[in-house]
Amino acid sequence: MRTMASVALLLAAGGGVSHVLATEAAAGGVSPVSAAEAAARDAGVVDTAADAADVSTLATVTVVGDWLGDADEKNVQDHPGARDVVRREQLQQQGLTTVRQALNRIPGVNAPENNGTGSHDMALNFGIRGLNPRLATRSTLLMDGIPVPYAPYGQPQLSLGPVSMGNMDAVDVVRGGGAVRYGPQNVGGIVNFVTRAIPEDFGVDAGLQMDYSPSSTQHAPKKTGNFRVGGTMDNGLGGAILYSGVRGSDYRQHSRTRIDDVIVKGAYQLNAVHGFHAIAQYYDGEADMPGGLTVDAFRADPYQSTRPVDRFWGRRTLVGAGYDYSEGARKASVNTFFTKTLRSGYLDQGNFVSLSPRYYWVRGIEARGSQGFDTGRVHHEVGIGYRYISEASHELRYRETIASGLLPTVSSRNDRDTRGKTEAHAIYIDDRIDYGLWTITPGVRYERIDQQQVNLISNRPYTGDYSTALPALNVLYRLDEGWNLYANTEGSFGSVQYSQMPNRVRVNEIKPEKARTWELGTRYAQGMVRGEIGAFLINFNNQYESSQTTDSVIARGKTRHAGIESAFGYRLDELLPVLKGAEVYGNYAYVDATIREAGPNKGNQVPFSSKHKGLVGISYTQDRWQTGFEGEFQSSQYADNANTLAESADGSTGKIPGYGVWNLRGSYDFGPELAGLKLGAGIKNLFNREFYTRSYDDNNKGKYLGLPRTVYVQATVKF
Repeated sequence: MRTMASVALLLAAGGGVSHVLATEAAAGGVSPVSAAEAAARDAGVVDTAADAADVSTLATVTVVGDWLGDADEKNVQDHPGARDVVRREQLQQQGLTTVRQALNRIPGVNAPENNGTGSHDMALNFGIRGLNPRLATRSTLLMDGIPVPYAPYGQPQLSLGPVSMGNMDAVDVVRGGGAVRYGPQNVGGIVNFVTRAIPEDFGVDAGLQMDYSPSSTQHAPKKTGNFRVGGTMDNGLGGAILYSGVRGSDYRQHSRTRIDDVIVKGAYQLNAVHGFHAIAQYYDGEADMPGGLTVDAFRADPYQSTRPVDRFWGRRTLVGAGYDYSEGARKASVNTFFTKTLRSGYLDQGNFVSLSPRYYWVRGIEARGSQGFDTGRVHHEVGIGYRYISEASHELRYRETIASGLLPTVSSRNDRDTRGKTEAHAIYIDDRIDYGLWTITPGVRYERIDQQQVNLISNRPYTGDYSTALPALNVLYRLDEGWNLYANTEGSFGSVQYSQMPNRVRVNEIKPEKARTWELGTRYAQGMVRGEIGAFLINFNNQYESSQTTDSVIARGKTRHAGIESAFGYRLDELLPVLKGAEVYGNYAYVDATIREAGPNKGNQVPFSSKHKGLVGISYTQDRWQTGFEGEFQSSQYADNANTLAESADGSTGKIPGYGVWNLRGSYDFGPELAGLKLGAGIKNLFNREFYTRSYDDNNKGKYLGLPRTVYVQATVKF
């Protein structure tokens, strides 16, 4: 979803700040007063009476429209909550080829090695602020504003996450301050994957990376490639074709992967007021799943796989189109989309092998508009939006006994055949109020969800109807140029999932999950220094987890998530001439996620949540050379609600030790003289530190080895 405008207001001077902020209006909605005028005012030269008169006059304004925008630095700096972006340049410099690797760079985000039924590159496993990372069910995931999950209300699990980093310009993680306009499942924040932009000038660029782990018993390097071709004509018509693909294996045996992701984008700017855009995607992939290991098997060879049958495949077709209107202080857009998804695979269930094809269809339309106006010295931007989503699902499972030695087909015994349907309406309204150095945005989102599921084998229907209002308040105060304070509170809502409905909703055992988040923080970006620090608190009610092993729902109940997130960067240019081009950077998050429900587990740590996690590094750029060295660390975790310390024989239970790894990289840019060729190489986990995670309530549970020492080489070209 394209940005609809930039920020807005010409602010009056005052508020106790010693000088007038002289940045662009789009950088944060502050007054573009000249530096000379600001200096004169600081010196007392400007007449205060005339200044007071000037204060009462507001210049022409524009409105924000889409809060996410293009995820550029201006969008991030002026966001009234915790927000960080990983951009394409960072992805390439760090050799990051998966979503998990990119998200792990964000403070407060835990993205372990893919495991369980998501132990392949097409799955997304991550949790924000201590939430269980399994299949990323508690975050709103978007790609250019379009929901990524194959059923965002009824089945938000991402065992198939059709997102390829090679087709992305940025990964935008909004951990707070956006719940009014984006949902559902936003207690874990909003993650928007921004696809590569249509170039202004026609061009072609491509990249290739190969990863190899020397200590592994798997000797098939993984190859990840991407390219883009496209451009924009003088009449405003533009288009691009994007491709990202994966071939090869990971460091584990039985991990062969093939992914093909094609995206076609189009845009037509009819004039300064009217614009159109469209996107189409076809994503197709298949992967072997190495599965978890018992303690004995892990000790014998952590790279091996003892599950030769497990395999996953899936595909998704997406079509989206939209219209944007922008004239003065009025903005509007209408966007519609359709997705069709298949996810399937073979899975060893102990006594039998299953084949589980699941089909999902999602249709959606969203309209939003913003109107700016002045009331005296106060500027308002009132935004209103409506979204309708219709979901349909058909979930099947076929089985053959292990003793038969056969793989199941659609002619095998069928023990699951359900059809689900969801209709969801969401409406929001908010008012961005700019006064002096303050921006205050009250708002409310209202969700109405009607769900039903029918078991076609037993002919038993299940229904669930839910509605809720989610009020929010965001506050931003500008201390200085590039220095803001923010605070917010917001609610989140997650409907009952299809997998939780049978025999549960009917007797009112499962209720929608609700949570409330509070944030307070500051963000600074000026000169050689950038930094942010914020505190958060999440009170989560009715938290549930699904257990595949028992086909049941575990009621964790109330949880409390509190902590501090921070990040910094400092360029060393002015310290010593020899350090020109060097920067030190890092981030750190402390997350205390505890179970608050009365019972034997009260006070325990929420499973798969680390209290300490962060990174620190140094980068150096000189002419066409770029090098870097960084370390990542995180503290221990538990696999179950009981916080069991002892390791079980099957490897699924027990404390998960913390770890730290170091990474080294370097690259050289040959410039336009050689078609923009850039070569790079690096080593991840330089000292080959062994670490692991676990899969607990899963059919292929056990221990999963983390990334060993891995060497990568990469090349990019641009014509």
